[in-house]
Amino acid sequence: MAGEGEEQIRVWDPVVRLFHWGLVISFFVAYLSGEESLRTHVYAGYVIVFLLAVRVVWGFIGTPHARFSDFVYPPRETFAYLKSLASGHPKRYLGHNPAGGLMVILLLISLALTSITGLLLDETYEVTDVGPGIVSVAVADEDEDDEEYEGSSHHEEEMLEELHEILGELTLFLVFIHIAGVLVSSRLHHENLVRAMITGKKPAEPRS
Repeated sequence: MAGEGEEQIRVWDPVVRLFHWGLVISFFVAYLSGEESLRTHVYAGYVIVFLLAVRVVWGFIGTPHARFSDFVYPPRETFAYLKSLASGHPKRYLGHNPAGGLMVILLLISLALTSITGLLLDETYEVTDVGPGIVSVAVADEDEDDEEYEGSSHHEEEMLEELHEILGELTLFLVFIHIAGVLVSSRLHHENLVRAMITGKKPAEPRS
């Protein structure tokens, strides 16, 4: 908790905070509804795509600590931070630290790939549902060609679905690493990073 009279500085703007918590909710809704409700799963996926698009744009034109230039560090600095983190005396960053910045990029990439495969699957389901146009073409072709086409299409759909699921599990794995990193950093820096992402404020000076 913030100490009495402790100066607080605004770090995270409303766009970053709404993106963060909106993405948390949307991802877990999509993940948990995958086997239960395809419609809910798809809608949550579209929300994720929208949020990712907003975040990418905001990463170039947003407030200082929201920009990619503020938290994308050279590999050497990232490794140095991880080493200091392991020693228990990491350098304090007002915005994302190098490890946190790397995790943001990995999560954005993982979520984007998961969303892309999900959109491709959604398009496949829509084509399958439409039916009449495809059926009319199939009827005009020879039966052997129809069977070969359907078999190939089904195989590709299964591969795409498997890739989508793998990417979803990878994203969940990254989320857990992210949560662990937040807890470790909060303890070492003596500040509540979860609350900071709610209020947008962090202590102006590091705590001892």
